[in-house]
Amino acid sequence: MSVAASITVRVPLAIRRRSGRKTVVTPMQQGVPAVATRTDPALVKALARAFRYQRLLDEGRYASISEMAEAERIERGYLGTLLRLTLLAPGIVEAILNGRPPESLDLPRLLEPFPMDWSAQPSALAAGVAPSRFGLD
Repeated sequence: MSVAASITVRVPLAIRRRSGRKTVVTPMQQGVPAVATRTDPALVKALARAFRYQRLLDEGRYASISEMAEAERIERGYLGTLLRLTLLAPGIVEAILNGRPPESLDLPRLLEPFPMDWSAQPSALAAGVAPSRFGLD
């Protein structure tokens, strides 16, 4: 007869509530503290929709924004606003998807007009600069 052996493994972690969801927070890895992320589901969802709608237009599924808005049952103006998100600088899109957008950036701010010049976008979105300053009224 053999003696039963048990092994206990302890992993220090915490479960936190973020945006109504439970998130597992892991410990530091090799002396490097984990970087806190604050992914905003609304921003990620808006970007995903924008790129999906742009892909549908590029593939020729819809001939116009008006046709797509009717088929998707959303307002034409809102669809146009979402499609503008595909013009964001790649660095901003990556920061949003990685959960590290500028502090002041939320969905209402992102849906406002922003400069088309990628180099001007980060400072305009982070600082909340008025779009009229870039001639985008």
